[in-house]
Amino acid sequence: MALFPIEPLAACALTLACIGGPDTHAGSEFTLTTETADGERSSVTLECQPSGGTHPEPALACRSLALVWGDFESLDDHPTRQVCTLELAPVQAEAHGHWRGEPVAFSTTYSNPCVAHAMSRGVFQP
Repeated sequence: MALFPIEPLAACALTLACIGGPDTHAGSEFTLTTETADGERSSVTLECQPSGGTHPEPALACRSLALVWGDFESLDDHPTRQVCTLELAPVQAEAHGHWRGEPVAFSTTYSNPCVAHAMSRGVFQP
């Protein structure tokens, strides 16, 4: 029986003992800020893995972000089914922090608070 040399990268993959790669279990933390057109500003923290922070529904928000792999821009692709008025009351929403070790900086404007909640799947709750 012949023994074949194992390349270092293959050995690393086979043993799952790679050191220095991205931490796939790293937590995620954000500061989420909303500001209405009349200047009312609110800010909460959101922690995922485990869920926590000052966000009113951290487990819901973390599940929503997990659905889109932490990509805030993709939240709009999966809105919640919610009836909102056509009222124009703009809400500026921002997120700063990191998702599983990757930096995040996101900013957008929603047409009103209800739309902000629906389009962000509960991440932004002005």
